[in-house]
Amino acid sequence: QVQLVESGGGLVQPGGSLRLSCKASGFTFRLYALSWVRQAPGKGLEWVSVINSASVNYADSVKGRFTISRDNTENTLYLQMNSLKPEDTAVYYCARYPLGSNWYIYPLRYDYRGQGTQVTVSS
Repeated sequence: QVQLVESGGGLVQPGGSLRLSCKASGFTFRLYALSWVRQAPGKGLEWVSVINSASVNYADSVKGRFTISRDNTENTLYLQMNSLKPEDTAVYYCARYPLGSNWYIYPLRYDYRGQGTQVTVSS
């Protein structure tokens, strides 16, 4: 079965950095587009970044500070987060899109999502 397991969250001061990982199993990792999405306390889900075989894209709120990458040999997705701000505080999830999906139009229409990892940015 499809599994996505995030790790790497924690408490960090404003301006600090964290690297999130998402270990995938149960599917042919290299074939799928993957995203990071987040949910801040009391707010809805927010798409953060996407990566497929040819491109990456970012929400305006994280552009220039976050970098998404993947290792298809290790079936792992990453999110390097730099210059963190208090408003980045959220539970971060990795998500998989179904093959052939129009994720570029509907970035929250994924078919699987991990359990999430908490990121707290506070002094």
